[in-house]
Amino acid sequence: MSGAPPKPWPAARTGTQAGAQPVAMPPAPVALSVPADGADTVRRIASAMAPLDPALVLLFGMPSEGLPALGAALRDALGQGCRIVGCSSVGEIGPRGYCAQTVTALGFPSASFRVGICVLRDQALVPVSEWMSTLRRFQSDFRHDLRRSSFGVLLADALARQEDVLTATLDAAIPGLPVVGGSSAEGMRFGPTCQMVDGQAHSGAALFLLIETDLAAAEVSFSHFSPTDRRAVVTAADRHNRLILELNGEPAAQEYARLAGLAVEALTPTEFARHPLLLRTGRRHHVRAIRAITPQGGLQLLSGIEAGNILTLGRAMDMTRGFADVLDALPRPPLMVLGFDCVLRRLALERAGMDRQMSELLTRYRVAGFNTYGEQHSGMHVNQTFVGMALMPPEPG
Repeated sequence: MSGAPPKPWPAARTGTQAGAQPVAMPPAPVALSVPADGADTVRRIASAMAPLDPALVLLFGMPSEGLPALGAALRDALGQGCRIVGCSSVGEIGPRGYCAQTVTALGFPSASFRVGICVLRDQALVPVSEWMSTLRRFQSDFRHDLRRSSFGVLLADALARQEDVLTATLDAAIPGLPVVGGSSAEGMRFGPTCQMVDGQAHSGAALFLLIETDLAAAEVSFSHFSPTDRRAVVTAADRHNRLILELNGEPAAQEYARLAGLAVEALTPTEFARHPLLLRTGRRHHVRAIRAITPQGGLQLLSGIEAGNILTLGRAMDMTRGFADVLDALPRPPLMVLGFDCVLRRLALERAGMDRQMSELLTRYRVAGFNTYGEQHSGMHVNQTFVGMALMPPEPG
């Protein structure tokens, strides 16, 4: 999106009940996007967030080398009672929908939110036992108020390629907690990301936030594909590096192109988004997104894969209509949706000329977050999916 940075969303403080006068509601989050290279970035974000007395400010975007300094400056400006957490990204979602080369800041008022932060170190090394004990101790120390809603946010390092184990470990350590999140890397070049807490960079770590609120919270997800009748068996794979080497006994890229009806040289990230590979788990199909073709003709994925997996070629459907249906099904209009939207969905929307239409929907439903290289929800790591946490006024009474 281009143009002048929008004003932040106002914090909603009043609501109505049928046949009644306006009633007080808890303060809602506020989102703001500003240029990443702006000289007054700190001042603009701090001035927008200070009236909230925020318990938490999330930052998405910004070149990775600049994010720790921004986080430290905002911690100084907003006080030690405000936690500053963020990551670099491939694109952002702000008050005007899709944006790029910005810093999108989300402020969560302390009057309605409480947050705990757990750093899960050495994501690439998968220290599952250490993560388990750390998460259980963290949850116990948090002392959740059962009268309030709670949910988790996971910011993972996409380059570590271990989100499948990470999400399963988190789901086992804190069962029943709704968790959403995204995998981050810097820009379309899939460069090293920065995970930051209070101005300190945590290289190679995943960040887990436990958030408690007196707002109502509901997990939402949306994907825009359906399975076709074209299938393939993974006959050779490099599980550690998420590589498909062979499909149906043929070089993976060659066989994928045949199934998709394309020439190998025509395969691009946009075509990968239009023709996803689906893995069925239970009753649902989940995308195993393709990031690139290797020089040897293999397929580099963004999710785990194993020899013997049966994959189905997917067909892209309407990328916007179902999105509105999902959010309209919520019991009350959201005050904000913390959203994680796959960058491959964004590329497909841009290719179809529907990115402005999608941005209008994101704005209408007050979605803010970032574009990802993988999404986490319901204890799973998925691709080419929108996942989010809708924050709504509490149920009347």
